[in-house]
Amino acid sequence: MLVRASGLRKTFRGPDGRPVPVLEGADVEVKPGEFVAVAGASGSGKSTLLNLLGLLEPLDAGEIWFDETCVSRLSRRAQCPVRGRSIGYVFQSFMLIAGLTALENVMLAARYVGRSRREALPEARALMERLGVAHRSDHYPAQLSGGEQQRVAYCRAVLNGPPLVLADEPTGNLDDSHATVILTALRALCRDRGASVILVTHRADAAALADRTLRLRAGRLELDHST
Repeated sequence: MLVRASGLRKTFRGPDGRPVPVLEGADVEVKPGEFVAVAGASGSGKSTLLNLLGLLEPLDAGEIWFDETCVSRLSRRAQCPVRGRSIGYVFQSFMLIAGLTALENVMLAARYVGRSRREALPEARALMERLGVAHRSDHYPAQLSGGEQQRVAYCRAVLNGPPLVLADEPTGNLDDSHATVILTALRALCRDRGASVILVTHRADAAALADRTLRLRAGRLELDHST
């Protein structure tokens, strides 16, 4: 298994200070090259699940393993290089840096792990060409359409060739044509590069591309037999 998570628990504090359980023992395993969709009602904890698997938030309980390493036991500092090299993120809100050009935003991924500009730049340009945004390299996020911003964000997420890509409603702010571009690119990551993708989505057509769909119910993940 590329990713194995067991007993994931996460509780937040509500406005009144009372605990609000979100995940209550979620388990998931993802094989190399597998495309897994995660569905569930609004507020069911789908984004929280990705944040935990992506090491963006600490667990309250449970374990997360990448290959043979229990990454949830590492210190927050030791988790940083794991995030940089092994995990790519595609967010619904794009998360581009407003003061950087499209190309500079893509290159952030390389800078984060200490790759040289000379090594990473040709790869960044090739990715942007493949996604149809190379001609927008010198434009800033505010000058790009939503579809273009998401394609730039996708290029940033995969620049370092991470074995795991987490996509949180990546088509939520896109029209159907732009959504298809992103979903096709994610599917190709599994097919052509052997990467694993975990996609949070409410779209039935997006979930249909996955090898299997899991549904969050009562803080736990289970196979969705309705898909």
